[in-house]
Amino acid sequence: MNINIENVRKSSKLLVNKIPWNVDDLEFMKPGKGRAIYRLRLRNLFDNSTVESTYHSGDTVEVADINSFEFQYIYSEGDHYVFMDTESFEQHMIPAAVIGEKSHFLKEGMVVNVLLWDDKPIDVSLPNFVELKVVESSFSTKTDTITAQNKSVLLETGYNIGVPAFIKEGDTIKIDTRTGTYVERTSGKK
Repeated sequence: MNINIENVRKSSKLLVNKIPWNVDDLEFMKPGKGRAIYRLRLRNLFDNSTVESTYHSGDTVEVADINSFEFQYIYSEGDHYVFMDTESFEQHMIPAAVIGEKSHFLKEGMVVNVLLWDDKPIDVSLPNFVELKVVESSFSTKTDTITAQNKSVLLETGYNIGVPAFIKEGDTIKIDTRTGTYVERTSGKK
């Protein structure tokens, strides 16, 4: 479906050269003479690369038919992850390449948003924060906590992350999935 450039907004999904793009930013300029100019910063929904495109008033663009669904993560199988649609209970296999580094924070039962384009998954959005259990941690002494320093721990998902020295095996910690960094300890083993 084609729409006029005047109807495009931030977060609109457009199809340019048969590739779906997200409108990350939109700038409108009205010069003294001539048609209005629309500058768009577009993000490729496959590889997250960005481009800047310029359009004039009266131009038309194609809208990408992208739908968002809530899926629940069930388990991994080879190089695919199995999710269940929370409304229809239908199972979907999503390739590991689509999930990428986000797989470090996937926990069984987690509900995520999945973008589908032509019934193909193109992106998985995790919650901003997840709580994961520390399954392996190096030993700390009392003097380790005098100065701020990080140590590496292994999480239940198999991901290694840098945390403060006071974090122990069995603690549950909050992680920012956007940056992959430690936020706080939410519960500790006594």
